[in-house]
Amino acid sequence: MSNQAEGYSSAAAATASTAATAARPTIKAREKAKPRSSAKGIVWLKGLILPSTVLVVWQLAGELGWVSETMLPTPWQILLAASELLASGELFGHLQISISRAATGFLLGGAIGLLAGLAVGFSQRVETTLDPSVQMLRTIPHLAVTPLFILWFGFGEFSKVLLIAKGAFFPLYVNTFLGIRNVDAKLFDVARVLQFSKWKQITQLVLPAALPNILLGVRLSLGAAWLGLVVAELMGSSEGVGYLIMDARQFSQTAIVFVGIVIFALVGKATDSLVRFFEKRWLKWRDNFNG
Repeated sequence: MSNQAEGYSSAAAATASTAATAARPTIKAREKAKPRSSAKGIVWLKGLILPSTVLVVWQLAGELGWVSETMLPTPWQILLAASELLASGELFGHLQISISRAATGFLLGGAIGLLAGLAVGFSQRVETTLDPSVQMLRTIPHLAVTPLFILWFGFGEFSKVLLIAKGAFFPLYVNTFLGIRNVDAKLFDVARVLQFSKWKQITQLVLPAALPNILLGVRLSLGAAWLGLVVAELMGSSEGVGYLIMDARQFSQTAIVFVGIVIFALVGKATDSLVRFFEKRWLKWRDNFNG
């Protein structure tokens, strides 16, 4: 009986150890899952350390009189100027016009850049014909062509949208072209084994592999569109955030100038974060180094 009891106890111990071993991955997974949410909060807090420190030092420097209010107004004065513009409705009016200009120019230039990048990426014949000219035009700065745009199209909306479209075209074109050409050639051997048609190779092989570069091009094009917007509105405009900055500069309202700069920064960051959100959704299959 004692031997039988010992056998039962050893079997129970083995079963318990097996269950504990099987439960360990689940426990470890839970333990790993908890720090992820808290880690995100810590990352957000760490990201706020530098700007918060800069704002505090900036505010103290202004209150102690280390810098002139005309040259560098304090963050509190900038906030008061922004609240006055919001209360009058002037800020929303200028912002709406600037966003519509940037969106129109980005859609126009980005769409042409995407199509041209696809055409050059898929065809060497198109590459030899089109790419040298595009690469030459890409090196021409915005400010160099601004006088020509004014002479050809005047100070109207058309010239501003075209200038924004010019900036948005090249990043998406280059990254789409590189994304297609950087697709691993071994994937086409797999496609031949699976007897993929040409259309299937493009839609299920080339475009998904090139998508990281294309989305990077979208992010860079959005930044270039905002840069083109600033140039377009500074060159001659009667409305928009750029006009708001120029008008405030003429009357030495430095706080309003900073309000316009902050708006450009916030809206630009918001559009970039939107593209990064889609990157995380559409590129879940990538196994990247996270640092």
